[in-house]
Amino acid sequence: MNHAARPDEVISSNALGIPYVEWPAILAGALLSAAFAFVMVTFGSAIGLSVASPYSGEGWSRTGFIIATGLWTLWVIVSSLMAGGYLAGRMRRRIADVTDHEVEVRDGVHGLVVWALATLFGAYLATTATLGVAKAGAEVAGTVTAEVAGKALEKVDPLSLTADRLLRSNASVSSEEIGRILAASVDSEASPSSADRQYLVDVVASRAGLPQEQAAARVDEAFAAARQLSEEAKAAAEAARKLGILLAFLTAASLLAGAAGGWWAATIGGHHRDERTDFSRLTRWRR
Repeated sequence: MNHAARPDEVISSNALGIPYVEWPAILAGALLSAAFAFVMVTFGSAIGLSVASPYSGEGWSRTGFIIATGLWTLWVIVSSLMAGGYLAGRMRRRIADVTDHEVEVRDGVHGLVVWALATLFGAYLATTATLGVAKAGAEVAGTVTAEVAGKALEKVDPLSLTADRLLRSNASVSSEEIGRILAASVDSEASPSSADRQYLVDVVASRAGLPQEQAAARVDEAFAAARQLSEEAKAAAEAARKLGILLAFLTAASLLAGAAGGWWAATIGGHHRDERTDFSRLTRWRR
């Protein structure tokens, strides 16, 4: 017996082989999102370089630059994911045997999958770039290590430089022990012991040919300089930590906002698909 469908029956979309998740539309949306984000990040980098200045008192302040960067990052992420979500919703075929609410939900899910795919792709690119920079830095460091090993302590270690200043009149004296004393006083975050201080005063007075008073003043200046360097390093590390926390929260919040934007834009694209919204007037160069 032939069970042909009556004209008033609705044939299930699955019976016609139409999948509920259309990957071509999702891939198209993810590619558009990635391309749009790349263009806008490049454009934003150009703007950032134009307003930044290495000279003091010129260009934007650090706070203003961070705020502008955060707002730009938020806009780029959300707008790019909305563009990709809209394209996925507009290009997805409507399933005829479900309610309007179900159609809207499935359109939104396509936008959400676009967000997930674009986020994973961006994370992969960021990780690859980070690993590439780290690998290049390690290779460069390994190449030049043998050439600069003998000069590293003199030119890089600020405590050794401070110790050398104590003995400027006698270049033959070793500063390793003095550097260790300075480092110990900095690490302990307390005043140096009287024995260490007097030892340095005696060494400076003997080697540099200075009176005890001048040698003591130079030793105190060295301890103060070492502490200042330590405080500056701690302040820089703390600022970097706070900036990292801020950037992490900003990125996470932007991605969550992008997920909501991708869902919403996909539903709008689905509505335009069902209503057959015509945008041809926007693409006409002449009548």
